[in-house]
Amino acid sequence: MKKQKDHRIFIKNKKASYEYIILEKYIAGIVLKGTEIKSIRQGKVSINEAYCTFEKGELFVKNMNINPYEQGSYNNHLPIRDRKLLLTRRELARLQSKVLEAGLTIVPLSLFINEKGLAKLEIALVRGKKAYDKRETIRRRDEERYLARSHDDF
Repeated sequence: MKKQKDHRIFIKNKKASYEYIILEKYIAGIVLKGTEIKSIRQGKVSINEAYCTFEKGELFVKNMNINPYEQGSYNNHLPIRDRKLLLTRRELARLQSKVLEAGLTIVPLSLFINEKGLAKLEIALVRGKKAYDKRETIRRRDEERYLARSHDDF
């Protein structure tokens, strides 16, 4: 029996929880080229500037940077291009109707490889935070850090 390599790729968008209030989460598949999945398995991905938009009833992720694969030669992909996301028809219709509401958008939260070896993107329906919400988030994080330190002293 062959042992499979343990690919624990998990790329997180750290800015998302700071910049947005997360309303709903979804797991979506991504349509990728061969060299893109190889680069993802090497962890050469950035989703910090990425966002999702609808075009002709289909959901696409934009500004997701997947660095070119080192051994890709002339078959290599473009680092930043629109990539189609795979969701059920019901989920797409629900998201599209929510995005039409004012102030809601879709952003990727994390990119990971599931147990079958497929790349999945966790996306969320979000609303932008105001400046006072961001200050509240910082204050809460500082309090948790202080409490964690004070418990370590005992």
